[in-house]
Order: sequence, then C-alpha cells, then structure tokens
Amino acid sequence: MGEIVYGTLLPHPPLAVPEIGKGEEKTIAVTLAGFRQIAQEIKAKEPDVLVVITPHGPVFRDAVVINMLPDLQGDFSQFGVPQVRFKVPNQLDLAETIMRYEISQGIPMLALDEDLCREYGVNGKLDHGTLVPLYYMHQNGLNIPLVHITMGMLPKEELYMFGSILQSAILDSPYKVVVLASGDLSHRLTPGAPAGFNPKGKEFDLKLKKNLETGDVNSLLEISEDMLEQAGECGYRPLVMLLGCLDGYELKTKVLSYEGPFGVGYMVASIIPQEVNNERLLLDTLMEKRDTKMKTTRKQESEPVRLARTALETYITHGKIMKPPQIQVEGIPTRAAVFVTLNKHGQLRGCIGTTSPTRASVWEEIIANAIAAGTQDPRFNPVREEELDELVYSVDILSEPELITDVSQLDPQKYGVIVKQGRRSGLLLPALEGIDKAEEQVRIAKRKAGISEGDVTLRRFTVTRYY
Repeated sequence: MGEIVYGTLLPHPPLAVPEIGKGEEKTIAVTLAGFRQIAQEIKAKEPDVLVVITPHGPVFRDAVVINMLPDLQGDFSQFGVPQVRFKVPNQLDLAETIMRYEISQGIPMLALDEDLCREYGVNGKLDHGTLVPLYYMHQNGLNIPLVHITMGMLPKEELYMFGSILQSAILDSPYKVVVLASGDLSHRLTPGAPAGFNPKGKEFDLKLKKNLETGDVNSLLEISEDMLEQAGECGYRPLVMLLGCLDGYELKTKVLSYEGPFGVGYMVASIIPQEVNNERLLLDTLMEKRDTKMKTTRKQESEPVRLARTALETYITHGKIMKPPQIQVEGIPTRAAVFVTLNKHGQLRGCIGTTSPTRASVWEEIIANAIAAGTQDPRFNPVREEELDELVYSVDILSEPELITDVSQLDPQKYGVIVKQGRRSGLLLPALEGIDKAEEQVRIAKRKAGISEGDVTLRRFTVTRYY
C-alpha cells in the first residue's frame, strides 16, 4: 500500500538557480533557505517518487496533462544556461495508475506522448516550474523518479477532485510519494511588477499565507476567481490539487518563508499529512456549495438572461429554435444590438454579439446570439449537453451607436467602441478588465477588425448588462 509522506508548495523563480542569477539570487536568500530546508525534510522521508504539479507545462483549458514519455528531461536554455540540465526517469507505473483512476472518475486528462506533442505543437521537456524545485532537490542529494503533471484551467472543484483521486491512486500503489505543487503567488505586488500593479495582489498573498499558516483549507478554497484574476498568480491551482490529494487528513502546515522583492510573491510551505480525520473530507461539501451557488444564480436571473439560457438549452437538447416571447420589459428597447456571454466556472465559454439590430425584436436577437455563443464561437468547441447546468450567462444590450470625431470622446469604463474602415469593423465592449485608456481600447478594436493602419470612423455606445 502506498503512502503520501510529504506535501509542499514551492515557487519557481529562475534566478534562484545561481547559474542564472549570477549573484542576484542572494536577493531571495530567505526563499533559497526554504528550498534547502524542504529538500532536506523530504530526503529524510526516504520517498520513492516525486509527483510535481506545475502551472507551466502544456496547459489546456479543459484537461489535466500527465507526461507519459519514458524519460523526463529539460534544461534552462531559455534562460541562457543550457548546460544546467536534468534527466530523470518517469515513474510510468504510477503515472499510468493515476491516469486510469482519474479517467474512470470522469476527470478530463491527456497523456503527453509523442503523438500529442505533434498534434498540438508542444514538447515534452520539463518546464521551469519543475526544473527550479528539482535543482534544489538534486543539490541536496534527492534524485528519485518523477511523475510530471500540468494543471488544467478547470474549476477549482474539479482540480480538488483530481487531487482526491490522485490520493486514491497513490494509496493503491507500492510507493512512498511526495507531492510538490509548484507556483508563484501574485505577479502584481508592486508598480513595475511583471504583470503590472494591482492592490489585490498583496491582499491575495496575505490571505493565502494566513490560510496556510492556520491550516484553513475551507477559506483558501473560497478565494474568488475575481481575486485570482486581479492577483495575476500561477500557484493557486497547483496548490488546490495538492490540498485535494490530502483530503481527509489532519494537516501539519508551516510557511517557511514569504517574500516578493521583484513584485512576485514567493512562498515556501510544507503541508504534511498526519492522521486520517473524516471530518476533514471537504470534497462533498465543496461540490454542494457549488451546486447551491448555481441554484441561487438561476433563481436570480433577469428576463434577458433566462431567455438566453432557455434558448441555448432548447437548441442543444432538442435541436429547436424557440419562439420569442411576446412581452415588453420596462427599460428594454423593442430592437437592439445584443451580446450574449457564457462563462463556465469563472472561465469564458463563448461570446457572440451584433453591432446593430439584425432581428425583428430584441428577444429574437437574444435567442439567436445565445445559440451562436454556445455553438459558433470559433475559439471554443460547441457546448455539450452535459455542460448546460454549469453555464452562467450575461446579456449586454447596446444603445444606438453615435458617431464621434476624436478618441478623447471615449471613456473605456463607460463607452464601448466600434471602429470601421471600409467593410472592416471591430467592436469592444466597455468596462473590460485591464483596458483603462481609450487609445488602447481603439487599438484592440482595430486589431480585432484586422485594421493595421489608415483612418477609421469611430462610434461609441453604452451597454446595459443583465445577469
């Protein structure tokens, strides 16, 4: 019977490697000391396998990836030091067990083999999210087989479930296993940070740090998608997968270090399973909370959103286009341009709209665009019937666009913009995350329209958003 002997969250700044840092690594001396202590503690457990969960391998929107190549190798050539390289055996027996367990429980997984690499144009080399922690494992005499897992952009409930199933696969193996979640915290801690500055960055880091220090997994799992987006982090999902792997255990947690000298939060933490405690089985509670939240959302839907949802559900399940309702709602025009947006667990799942009315009524416009958002957005596969209960809708009803003569007449928070040049036109909605300047708003709209140079006409409009 297998055993999970240790869990850890480690950052992955490339400059932590002296050959890359060239002395600058001394700036994060506290982090490096944490690396060494974690490596020593892991070595003392005498594990057979190191399972690494990284955010920087081939990341897919709708699946977790497990590397099935016989040998796992990589180097730091992208950071100018190709001579620092690693080659470790892949513990394929455990990897195959994990794959089998996860798929049997409905978790979408991809096996990264040579065929998948060719199909998606990716390589199977170890990423820096794995290589940086591995460097310190090897420096401290820990050289054991690896299982390499790349997180998916799945909802946290499914990632936590992945971890819970990973636990079962490990316990059904003959191996003593360490699970390492690789990830930095916010990349937006200070002005000049790699992803820009956002005050939510520090708030996120401090919240996560406190949650880990106190072992408050429930609060950590309740961190909102909005905060994650504003923080610009890469460690939350690997950490959720690790915590799922320890579901049902008492946890001994310790934050060994935290610092952010380059505007990026680096945290070193140990999360060690103790005795089994059924009161700490959180997966069912997590799923129940998600279901309750969705039921509340459905009850609070506005008339436009209810119509959009019903239209797509009717089309997907019965192949029929529903008839528009013969109603009037105060504040909603008889005819209007409409955008319908679909989100699935905080991630965009489809968005289609019109820049001017194309149907006899606003209700017909909503029905048509809801169906198109679910089936014709070229960025996504068509919505499947089993996804319908997981979708959250919003409907934007646009005002009549008005011609303007100068960019100064725009306000990205208040107005959307339509740019036009000949037959080409591009639209950008207002109040989009990260778009604060009118010039940037116009530039993005022009890019969407395929307009690279020359004069354009500008129209602005307002939006009423319904949830």
